[in-house]
Amino acid sequence: MNLPNSLTLSRIFAVPLLVVILLTRVNSPDREVVGFSIYAATLIFLGASITDYLDGYLARKRQQVTTLGMLLDPVADKLLTSAAFISLVGLKWVPAWMVVIIIGRDIAVSGLRNIASSEGFTIDASELGKIKMAMQVVAITLIILCNKFYWLRPFSRLALWLVVIFALVSAIDYFRKFWKKVDDRVKARQRRKLIILNRRRRNVPTQ
Repeated sequence: MNLPNSLTLSRIFAVPLLVVILLTRVNSPDREVVGFSIYAATLIFLGASITDYLDGYLARKRQQVTTLGMLLDPVADKLLTSAAFISLVGLKWVPAWMVVIIIGRDIAVSGLRNIASSEGFTIDASELGKIKMAMQVVAITLIILCNKFYWLRPFSRLALWLVVIFALVSAIDYFRKFWKKVDDRVKARQRRKLIILNRRRRNVPTQ
């Protein structure tokens, strides 16, 4: 356990706290999310999102990159954003179909990475994926705050649409990279089989 991994774990522990603050109506007779909850949820979400940058930066700077950190980091990211989006759907602040696309994309990409790992190769995070993650943070923050500052509502909608677009485009990019890697791997296996078969034929004595 080191500082970068501790920051990653803190991001995971922030998830239930964020959900409770968003979905629990505190001192609100109209059962609406009050100003305090909006500010607290925003601070918790932004603080947890900042740890996503800090844990990677500190791990590289201190040369403390560990297997645990590499496993936990993407899990923490997906838990945080997925929990936030699902909570926003529960509050009816975000259309459910948009969240299905965003979370479905993350599940699909994780599946592709697991298959790639079992085949002996990796699919690195693309720039589109990184932009999508940054846009998610912006969109979730704006969606929460626009319930207090109504002039932010058009910007929150725009940010959410950009998240959906980047989710779809980055998913296509991951599928393309995955297919290319698999196709190259299959062709390489076929070439090795042909080479072995030709060698065996050459070693067979003629009658």
